[in-house]
Amino acid sequence: MDQYTRQAVAVDMATGNNGITSTSARLIGSIPFDSVQALSATLTTSDHIPKRYIRPEAESEPVIIPGDDEEDIPVIDFHKLLDPELSDAESSKLDLASQNWGFFQLINHGVPEEVIQRMISVVEEFFKLPLDEKMLFKQPPGQLEGYGQLFLFSEEQKLDWADILFFYTSPLHLRKVGLWPTNPSTFRDAFDEYSMEVKKLANCLLGFLAKNLGLDPTEMTGMLENGAQFVRINCCPPCPEDKKVLGVSPHSDSSFLTLLLQVNDVQGLQIRRNDKWLPVKPLPGAFVANIADAFEILSNGKYKSIEHRVVTNTEKERFSIAAFHGPNTNATVGPHPELVLKGEPLYKSIDYESFMKLRFETKLDGKSFLGRMKLNR
Repeated sequence: MDQYTRQAVAVDMATGNNGITSTSARLIGSIPFDSVQALSATLTTSDHIPKRYIRPEAESEPVIIPGDDEEDIPVIDFHKLLDPELSDAESSKLDLASQNWGFFQLINHGVPEEVIQRMISVVEEFFKLPLDEKMLFKQPPGQLEGYGQLFLFSEEQKLDWADILFFYTSPLHLRKVGLWPTNPSTFRDAFDEYSMEVKKLANCLLGFLAKNLGLDPTEMTGMLENGAQFVRINCCPPCPEDKKVLGVSPHSDSSFLTLLLQVNDVQGLQIRRNDKWLPVKPLPGAFVANIADAFEILSNGKYKSIEHRVVTNTEKERFSIAAFHGPNTNATVGPHPELVLKGEPLYKSIDYESFMKLRFETKLDGKSFLGRMKLNR
């Protein structure tokens, strides 16, 4: 029994797996899934994909063509945020990006390159495994964590053209590390180190966002102590009819802040901008960051969570790692009192654990979930 399995067993015995991890994970019963990666390997260019994956909206909605007047998403230099002489100017850029875009690329972020490369390596190695070996780490019945797919509600629903690995990584005492892959043998160490480094970065960035809103950064620090982090590793295999499928359905993220790492050079992320889809071109070594629903709520609508989706490629797999960050389970998700003008909150207030339960009960469908949180809608 390795150190991670011992940790998982100890947690199960000590906590009974209570808290947001187990509560949320059992909201959706496991529905048997077909590996999209395995399906993709059997298709030829003349084959038609199963109807459950065909999404008419994938073809019908307009996409901004490279070279149009639309600019790229903003770029924020994290090193400048930390520099006393440059911080104010870069913080202003961050403030405008959060208000007007909800998305930005984060460069010079300080996560060690060797940590990133180890994580990239184990992700690519895992998805090269034969299906029967990957299935050893499939989602247990009634759980969200493990290898499989998310937001499966029925046998009839439309499916995303993707396989995923999904795990809760913070708070540490609620990790189910016994579900983490042991093949490749370095997966657990690499995943542990990566998730910890990315969480430190997210917490620091959220402090700057809070300060830009005029809030006390130490209050944000308190909300983030033992705060939630969950990580989704996405594999979008090639598809011979790529214009007819979606790798990830349109949605906005639910928590405070998402940091996305593009694992390989296959693009696919698109954000909704001026009623069109704008392709995101990740910069080498950068994180793509976005404001999520709970932070839009906290800001009372000043900062925006943006609808986004993932499209596929005819020839290559696309890999990405999305790390989602939120407050601790005791925190309240609601407009901050200091940001409510004339006593007019735009959103409901709810504890974070209940907020996430509602999220996992709701299929990915644009910004419909955030709409449920609005007052006077």
